Amino acid sequence: MTQSQRPNVILIVADDMGYGDFGVFSEGRVRTPSLDRLVSEGICMQQHYSGSPICSPARASLLTGRYPHRSGAITQHDLFGLDRIALRETTLADCFGAAGYRTGLVGKWHNGSLDARFEPNARGFDEFVGFCGGWSDYYNYRIQIDGRTHPGDGTYMTDLLTERACDYVDRHKADSFFLMLAYSAPHSPFQAPQPLVDKYLAIGFDRTAATTYAMIEVMDDGIGRLLDRLDTLDLAENTIVLFTSDNGPAFFNPPFMMQPGENPFNERFNAGLKGSKGWVYEGGIRVPMVVRFPARLASGVRNHDLAHFTDWFPTLLNMCGVANVGDCPLDGRDLTPQLTGEPLNDPPRRFWQWNFYYPSIETNAAVRDGDWKLVRPMIAGTRFYKNPDLYVGPEDAARTEAFIQADFRQREEPGALQDVLPVPRIKYPKSEPPELYNLAQDPGETRDLAENHPDRVHRLLTELETWFESVEGDRRSIEDPLHSFEAMPVR
Repeated sequence: MTQSQRPNVILIVADDMGYGDFGVFSEGRVRTPSLDRLVSEGICMQQHYSGSPICSPARASLLTGRYPHRSGAITQHDLFGLDRIALRETTLADCFGAAGYRTGLVGKWHNGSLDARFEPNARGFDEFVGFCGGWSDYYNYRIQIDGRTHPGDGTYMTDLLTERACDYVDRHKADSFFLMLAYSAPHSPFQAPQPLVDKYLAIGFDRTAATTYAMIEVMDDGIGRLLDRLDTLDLAENTIVLFTSDNGPAFFNPPFMMQPGENPFNERFNAGLKGSKGWVYEGGIRVPMVVRFPARLASGVRNHDLAHFTDWFPTLLNMCGVANVGDCPLDGRDLTPQLTGEPLNDPPRRFWQWNFYYPSIETNAAVRDGDWKLVRPMIAGTRFYKNPDLYVGPEDAARTEAFIQADFRQREEPGALQDVLPVPRIKYPKSEPPELYNLAQDPGETRDLAENHPDRVHRLLTELETWFESVEGDRRSIEDPLHSFEAMPVR
């Protein structure tokens, strides 16, 4: 593949968006003509999974082709460095840059801040416009441009990111380029132009859902402008455009956790999937992925084979003729045959685990094996900061409180880290019984079949624990002390 033949890549990542947030999949709840257009012009992956139910680990797996534990990005707490991609890891941007591509990131990073070694310009991106932390106000913000921070001008953040992405394409239209456009929408704070919010309020949604859908509509409009720019510059045919989300939608009172008779906090649609952001049920980890590449891929295809965030690293490298310049073994597999219509033979097992501060296989973990999925449910209280039942003693309670306070300090205080390390020793209650689902028959995970298949449960539990030992061994070998603290026993 010659330099002029190499395709461009635009990887668009939304924040906290599920299948039910597409117009075409939302039963008319939200208007997304540009995303619906991508679905009609590309390949929509119907069995596609994030690397984690939470943002930083998910993004790390997408960028490295490896399970996030291996890279050290285990949770979203950037103040403690637990969102960082370890320096030994190789990113997609590293590989594309080494191959002569121009590389750019517009938007949210959340894989290392407060230390320039972990920020985008040091991780393969020639250009960066955005913010390194986990969230930003949509009107009152500061924007980082290649290491320098600038005050915002009041432009709605989503529109600003779209403008910057279009400018990037304009400036590099004669180059081969890799652009990651990481919108912060529809992540909180819930802010959107009031006329759009009013439109959804008038339909009958509560304010949170109405604002969320308005945020998505603004993002969709921006994606439409970017696609139009590719058409105008005659770049669409040879540009791979991908759209996905880091994890499922954020529900503050998830419907599946409610008691009978309770009303949901909002009416946001999740396409019948159980769970949401933070949980390893389908609603937290099964996320949209649409791939459009007119020069090589068919249009209007719904692909029902398994795909995972870690797979896009080897897939994009192969499709663009780019070499992997890293040494770390990949967990992903090349999806090119699957995208070009070949059946997926021997689909791989896929694994997930997430909880605050330090990993534990006993809570919020899952493995998928073909149609079967085993879930180790989240132990009550392990998702949140405060739960007195989880403290070993007063000293640990005080240390956990220090974590909480430091998490809200000014983000420009890296010295605050030293006051709260090491991670508090937390003792979890007894874990919940494992659950087993057949996703082909029960995609909503409503019927637990664990009692009917004890041998399958035992085998999948064993495989899940073996995987965990492997990824945790890699994490503990990271030289950075913020990454390599020992996982502590939970009994």
